[in-house]
Amino acid sequence: MTAMTPTRTEPDLSFLLDHTSHVLRTRMSAALAEIGLTARMHCVLVHALEGERTQAQLAELGDMDKTTMVVTVDALEKAGLAERRPSAQDRRARIIAVTEEGARVARGSQEIVDGVHREALAALPEGDRDALLRALKHLVDGVLASPAASPRPARRARQ
Repeated sequence: MTAMTPTRTEPDLSFLLDHTSHVLRTRMSAALAEIGLTARMHCVLVHALEGERTQAQLAELGDMDKTTMVVTVDALEKAGLAERRPSAQDRRARIIAVTEEGARVARGSQEIVDGVHREALAALPEGDRDALLRALKHLVDGVLASPAASPRPARRARQ
């Protein structure tokens, strides 16, 4: 460290959140890959099971661009886990419908996702787990609820 290096006055929250998020995503990816899914495929299946949703609505929920969403739904269709169907509400719109096999796989993939989260939280003492979750929820619902306007916005993380 030289005399010109600025002195940090706060913990590097960006690094801590980015690093833990990255490692958690890689663990999630590896665990879901064991059943032939990606995190995006899991996300689409689970959200499509919640109610009739269009491809665009699911893309927004999963923070996917159009191309990524198309590739994801194509893979789900090829695997027999979901299909595009006309909407019962608007015949011009197409929804993503989860097949019976897709619903079965989604239940299994949700168990995997919950297990990865449980394992990560188990590394903390029990009282710290609740405190961490409360603090993160407070940030997400409060000061960090929305990104700041910027001429060069940062790439948005998956929600």
